[in-house]
This record gives sequence, structure tokens and C-alpha cells, in this order.
Amino acid sequence: MGNWLLPEGFADVLPAEARRIEELRRELLDLYRTYGFELVAPPLVEYIDSLLSATGSDLTLQTCQLVDQLSGRALGVRADMTTQVTRIDAHLLNRTSVTRLCYCGNVLHARPADLLSSRELLQIGAEIYGHAGVEADLEILRMVLETLEIAGVRQPRLDLCHPGVLHAILESDPAARANVDAIIMLLREKDGPGLAELGQGDAPVSPRTLAALRALTELYGGPEVLAEARERLPALPGLGQALDGLQTLLDALPQVAISIDLADVGGYAYHSGATFAVYAEGWHDALVRGGRYDNVSRAFGRARPATGFSLDLRKLAAGLPPAERAPAVRAPWSQDPALADAVRGLRRAGEIVVQVLPGHEHDQDEFVCDRELALQDGVWTVRAL
Repeated sequence: MGNWLLPEGFADVLPAEARRIEELRRELLDLYRTYGFELVAPPLVEYIDSLLSATGSDLTLQTCQLVDQLSGRALGVRADMTTQVTRIDAHLLNRTSVTRLCYCGNVLHARPADLLSSRELLQIGAEIYGHAGVEADLEILRMVLETLEIAGVRQPRLDLCHPGVLHAILESDPAARANVDAIIMLLREKDGPGLAELGQGDAPVSPRTLAALRALTELYGGPEVLAEARERLPALPGLGQALDGLQTLLDALPQVAISIDLADVGGYAYHSGATFAVYAEGWHDALVRGGRYDNVSRAFGRARPATGFSLDLRKLAAGLPPAERAPAVRAPWSQDPALADAVRGLRRAGEIVVQVLPGHEHDQDEFVCDRELALQDGVWTVRAL
């Protein structure tokens, strides 16, 4: 093995892709600023007990841990930035008003999410704290759609779910609550026969609960799924309210392609309200994920309503058409002060000026030099090539 090989799940980002990613980062953070979001930058590493506060087991398994050489305490390399931003809102800013925060930074996963995923992500996202109403959820969803529009993603599909549906079913049956981890795994796989097996043994799940859980595996499709869910699921406290919340989002976004999947229970222990994922042709799994998580900030001593989203900029850029080479001005190498002034003036005006080093007149890969800076009648002038 050569010493230039990288660990599995990691990759270098080469010039054209790096430029595309950086351009997207700037455009999106500028977009979020127009919505009134403030940029924060939490550290890459935190004490593990803070980093994993109020998060589910999935994130715990994804977090790389190490020992702090100064304090001897366990540290974690962040696998997700949302908890960090929540800590900033709840513990550092300590505002009582609505707070809008956005962020962008690298995160590290101990294992790739699947065979096609990277272990190092460039996560960008936005969160709204302090408002429990659907208005905040709608603002987040509209930002997501505008994010994808700016990036050039065509025909995205918004997939909605609500953990309140499953929560209501589990709360009605103690045996089901005792098997929550197994139920979540089976629902993710839409494993109806596996769910049926929970009705056996010393503490079986009730037939009514099993029927409701199996119905969840079949309740996916278009907006009509909500009406079907009201017919097939039992009338339990909180279940109708969860379906009403999804219907409100549907009604507010009539121009968007929306699907419902009531068995999409990823992040069940983390989310408290409507959740969403966005899919589009060209990406093998969800491009954006988000939703409401009102209970996370309790771990920091101050409960605040919260909703938001995040995505991986590297994944987003990888599914887009290759970036076109940027136009540039070619300039000769010279010690002439007038040339240096001309080059400086062009760069300050936003032009890319590549000064060609001696013997490398044709070595340009990343830029297209369609103009050159040439000396004409004693004046350095830009002319077309």
C-alpha cells in the first residue's frame, strides 16, 4: 500500500468539485442570511456527554471518540452539528425571542451510512428556535426548496412523516413500548411478518397494536395516504393531531410534489413533530433531512421549540452536472510596475488573472483564458484571444 492512499470512506476533493462546493456554500449561506439567519461555527470536537446529549443511538454509534490529553475526559468528533447549535441557542445566546441560526462545517462518521456514502460530510443547515407553531416548519421547508432550486436540483420530492403517529400507538400498549427498538427496526424495513411475530411469547403485543403497526408499513404514497390512515388506524390520543399537522403542511405547499411515509421512523427518539426528507433523481438516498425536535434542548437545561434541516454539500455537488471551467485573463510574467498595477486592478474588479510563469505558457486546466493582458502602445490592455 502506498502512503498516498486514504482510509475507506474518505476522498480528496479536487479543484473543479471544490470550486462547485465552495460556490454553493457561499450562495446558500447568503440565502439563509436573507431569511434573517445568523451564522455560528461550533468546534469540531466537544466533550462526549455534551455532544451526545438527548440524541438517539444512531448518532452515538456514528460518533468517533477519543481522550482529551489535557483533562483526561472523553471527547467526541461531531457526527452532526444540530445538537451543537441547539446548545449554543439554549446555553450561550440564552434569548427568549425567536432565534434563527445557520451553520456549515465538516462532520465525521465512524461508519458510512451505506456503501455509497462518505464518512466525512460537509454539513450545512439552518434551525429556528423559540416558535412551536407550524409557521416555523413552513419557513424551514420553503428554505429547503429554495436551497435545492439555487443548486439546480430538478423535480425534488418531499417525503413527510410524523413520529406522533407511532408514539400514540406505542403509548396505548405497554408490551409495544417494551419492544420499541425492535419495532422501529422492523418499520424501517417495512417487515410485516416480523411485526406479526411480536404477538407471540410471554408478553405479546396486542392484536390491535399489531394491526396498526402493520398498517403503517403500507401507509405510504401520495397525499391520499392521510385519509387512508384516518380510516385504518385506531382513534388514539395524539394520533389525529399528528395527522392534522401533516395535512396542514400539505395544504400550505400545493405546488410541491409531496409523498407520505408513516413508517419512516428514523430519529424517532430525537424528533417531536413533523419530519421530512427530500429525494431527487441523481442521488441514491435522501438529499435533505429535517423536522421538529422540541425536546433536545432540555439536556442543556432550557427547553426551546426547535425545527430545522441539514444536508451534505459534498453529496449535493456530486449529483450535479460538472462545473464549467471559469473564464480568466492571461498575463505575462514581468517585473514591470505598470503590469503589476494592471493585474491588481483587474483582480480588485473581480477578474481571475493568471500570470504565466516562464516555460509554462499552456499549462492551464482549471481556467479558460479567453483574454490576455498585452502591452499595446506602452499601455497594458486586455484583449480577446
